[in-house]
Amino acid sequence: MSSYLPWYLSYSLAAAAVAILSGGALLYHFQCEIIYPANFPEGSRTQVAKPSQYDMPFEDLTLVTPDKVKVRAYLIKQPDDLVARRRPTILYLHANAGNMGHRLSIADVFYRQFGCNIFMLSYRGYGLSEGSPSEKGLRIDAQTALDYIKRHPVLSETKLIAYGQSIGGAVSIDIVARNEDDFSGLIIENTFLSLPKVIPHVLPMISKVSFLCHQIWNSEQMVKQITRLPVLFLSGQKDELIPPGHMQELRRLLDTTGEVVWREFPQGTHNDTCLKPGYFEAIKSFLDCIMGEK
Repeated sequence: MSSYLPWYLSYSLAAAAVAILSGGALLYHFQCEIIYPANFPEGSRTQVAKPSQYDMPFEDLTLVTPDKVKVRAYLIKQPDDLVARRRPTILYLHANAGNMGHRLSIADVFYRQFGCNIFMLSYRGYGLSEGSPSEKGLRIDAQTALDYIKRHPVLSETKLIAYGQSIGGAVSIDIVARNEDDFSGLIIENTFLSLPKVIPHVLPMISKVSFLCHQIWNSEQMVKQITRLPVLFLSGQKDELIPPGHMQELRRLLDTTGEVVWREFPQGTHNDTCLKPGYFEAIKSFLDCIMGEK
């Protein structure tokens, strides 16, 4: 067939095929490095800020996962145990670059302004944690964090809310769906239906081989398993990485008896939605409802 095509068209088609195949090979073999950029920004694997830099009391923890990986975590608890027991605990599951130290300014708002306890971790392969990141590994890390909270003499008596940004939203949906009875609420920001469905938007040239993506994070299926919890959606309408329609579809797929709150931020991009006016007010109102304070 190609012998009947003009030479320049045959060349173009061949070049396109090579590009797609090469892109597919890169996607298959290096997708964990692409999806989980734990080395960005520079120094992220060696320098992790401490909560003490924000004058927050904390425990610097090393958790050992069931598959024997040591992951680092911060427990930031209200100093008075009686107060801590009456306040919510936030399981903070961060986005796919940097480490938990890069999110301490947000943790500071939860701690100081909202009176929360916060448990945050650097996933395997992030920050000072051992190992290499993968969907299976991050799922294990999140479950290990939850198991620690459930055994803790104070946190185990608090209302637990999962809070996740970007891929942390996918981790949050997953851990809540698998352990709904252990949670009192879910907050997700700028997350996706699944990673293969993000590829056509982020890497359109290799959209034809998105089926090679073995890191799935199938949030559109997992969110259907959440049936009773209140959920807060925080959606930046100028998200340049994940089309805002993904968040809208997650909201549509969710069928829960709990309150569903949608807050969108017209100027919010993928990484700066948390800086937009009304962001923390929306979270505060949501937490107050969970705690029965309004």
